[in-house]
Amino acid sequence: MKYFEEIMSERKNRIEARKDELIRRSLLSEEFLEMIQKNKRPFDLLMSYYQCAVMEIETKFRVLNQEYSLEYDKNPIEGIKTRIKSYDSIVRKIRRKNIPMSLTAIEENIKDIAGVRVICSFPEDIYELADSFLRQDDIVLIEKKDYIENPKPSGYRSLHLIVQVPIFLQKNKKMVNVEVQFRTIAMDFWASLEHKLRYKKDIPADQAQQLQEELLACAAQSAQLDNRMQEIRNQLVSRADKGNQS
Repeated sequence: MKYFEEIMSERKNRIEARKDELIRRSLLSEEFLEMIQKNKRPFDLLMSYYQCAVMEIETKFRVLNQEYSLEYDKNPIEGIKTRIKSYDSIVRKIRRKNIPMSLTAIEENIKDIAGVRVICSFPEDIYELADSFLRQDDIVLIEKKDYIENPKPSGYRSLHLIVQVPIFLQKNKKMVNVEVQFRTIAMDFWASLEHKLRYKKDIPADQAQQLQEELLACAAQSAQLDNRMQEIRNQLVSRADKGNQS
């Protein structure tokens, strides 16, 4: 009987905690929407700055890819994806980081509203391309996180850069924060799958744990595949160079 009462009490506490969280989220969302309504034009303008910054970064990588193609007969970039954070994502970040509800605070504290993901052929291409990108004198590096050399506990691998890029307006220029992620095709495939599975709420705890272990094993296999493909590419390049020299 006591055990049953403890279970019911624990369940009641969880329900109450969930209610409080839902109410807090609702209030915050309403507060955020109210702030947006009062500052609609400035907010839309801020979002347009991020969109312009994304276009600037994307153009830089397309130019680099073209240069590599002409000079080295290779295309290190397999694809480029861009995004601007949704209202919901911005609200979640505000809540998680306890950011004041103002446009200035959002701009100063959320560095990844604008995002560019560069999908490369091989791991070495990632570092070579990132170095070429950062050598450009109008790019300011704010933060670098190398999850390829030091993967996350989940197995996630990627190179993340937070940079500032200038956008040129009618009367002045403005430095805008952009997050740039570099991944191989294998890294991107794994991250996409892990993201989809992470948000499935109806998975029992024991299955979720097993799934996480499977994903971690897949991440290790993905890293091995990247390394093997890199070695094959290096061997082909080495043979081609020897053939040209002879």
